Amino acid sequence: MNEFSGPPAGPGDLDVRWHAGWPSAKHDPAPEIQVHAYDESTLILRQNMSVHFEAPFVFLFLGADRALLLDTGATSDERYFPLRRTVDAAIEDWLVRHPRPGYGLLVAHTHGHGDHIAADGQFTGRPDTTVVGTGLPDVIDFFGLAGWPDTRAELDLGGGRILDVIPGPGHQEAAVVLYDRATGLLLTGDSFYPGMLYVQDPAAFTATVDRLLDFCATRPVTHVLGCHIEMTTAPGDAYPRGTTYQPDEPPLQLTVGQLTALRTALTETGGRPGAHIFDNFIVDITG
Repeated sequence: MNEFSGPPAGPGDLDVRWHAGWPSAKHDPAPEIQVHAYDESTLILRQNMSVHFEAPFVFLFLGADRALLLDTGATSDERYFPLRRTVDAAIEDWLVRHPRPGYGLLVAHTHGHGDHIAADGQFTGRPDTTVVGTGLPDVIDFFGLAGWPDTRAELDLGGGRILDVIPGPGHQEAAVVLYDRATGLLLTGDSFYPGMLYVQDPAAFTATVDRLLDFCATRPVTHVLGCHIEMTTAPGDAYPRGTTYQPDEPPLQLTVGQLTALRTALTETGGRPGAHIFDNFIVDITG
């Protein structure tokens, strides 16, 4: 039975206030990981900023045959960041409502920077689990992306839950963007989010944005979700790097219209090194 086939039923629940640290990090009463159900089979997790200032978002997609954990956060030690325990509990809860004899887990990444792969080791030895390597050859080989970056692949989690895998270099050479057909969510990693967009390769980054806009032109996109929030609600204003308390954050979600604005911004910057400030993001070209 194709439980997830067909177009997105509509936007899920993003009526959530993300925990954004505490005035005194060591006295923060919130859990190490905030878990929010976008819908029954799609969870968004945020690492507590008091544990690590990057406070990355992590995503769990549950299909009929296996789940996908996209990214593993910025802290390896499970005492301070119990990601595996949190993911195992979420999967067990889902399986109570959707029982089946066996269930796998795939751990993949938006890209290979340390704040997105740190807890990979927590999943070493976990039964029925595959952890995708972070190097470009690993990514190309696992997803079947021969012809990188001018190609796409499909990732099937079973029951009709399919995610499109789109090459996304520019921020990092092995970056990918995923589109979940069941929800219409576009997962852009560190390529696009309300914050500092660090551009390592301007030409590759611009090509990635063009690739995404071409893709979005023919798909229903409900939200664009990156992996961080670094801006304040004031246009063009970002929190300083290393901040562990951000009480005036904007929402995580962005739109395809704002992605189009990023493309316009890239034309305006002309690839010039430096930080270029725009209302919803800052393009930082490292040169």
